[in-house]
Amino acid sequence: MAESLGLSRASVREALRALEVIGLIESIQGAGNYIRTNFDNSLIEPLSLMFMLQESSVKEMYDLRETLELQCVKLSARYIEENELGLLTAILNRMYLAKTEEESLELDIEFHYLIAKTSRNMLLINVLEVLSQLMDEFIRKSRMQILHEGNTRENLLEIHENLLRELKCREEAKASQAMKEHFDLIRKAYGYEE
Repeated sequence: MAESLGLSRASVREALRALEVIGLIESIQGAGNYIRTNFDNSLIEPLSLMFMLQESSVKEMYDLRETLELQCVKLSARYIEENELGLLTAILNRMYLAKTEEESLELDIEFHYLIAKTSRNMLLINVLEVLSQLMDEFIRKSRMQILHEGNTRENLLEIHENLLRELKCREEAKASQAMKEHFDLIRKAYGYEE
C-alpha cells in the first residue's frame, strides 16, 4: 500500500492507526486491516475524550444540549408516529408515579432520548448517543439544580406535559417553544439568563 501511494510505511501505518482510533477500520494482527461495517460507536470514545480533555463547562453542555434538542423536537413534531406519542405518554405517566428522584430522573432521560429518536435524523441521534454519558450527567445536574432553586417536581412534570401536548399537535413552532421553556427553566436555575 505504501508503495502504491508513494508514502513511507511509517506514514501509512500511522494513518491506519488514526483510522482505527476513530473506528473506521479494524486491525486484526496477522490478518490485515478491514473497513468496519458497524459505525454505531465509532465516535464515542474520541468525542468523549475531547470533552473531558477540554473540560467542557456546564454552560457549554447546556448550549449544546439546547441546540440539539430544539432541532430534535422540531423534527419530531413533523415525523412522530401515534405509537411513539403513546410511548411518550406512558413515560410521562410513569414520571407522575415515580417513587424516587432517581426513577424520575431515568424517565426524564428516556423521555428526551425518545424525542430525539422520533426526529428521524440519524446524525442528530448518533451525536446525542455519542454524548449520552456527558448529557445524562448534565441532565442529572440540571434537574437537581432546578429542584434546588425552589422549583417543584410538579413544575418539571408540567413542562414535560406541555411538551408532549405540543408534539401531539404536530406544530413545530409550538413544540420548539415548549422545549425552549424547558431550557429557560434550566437557564434560570444556573443563572444563565440572557
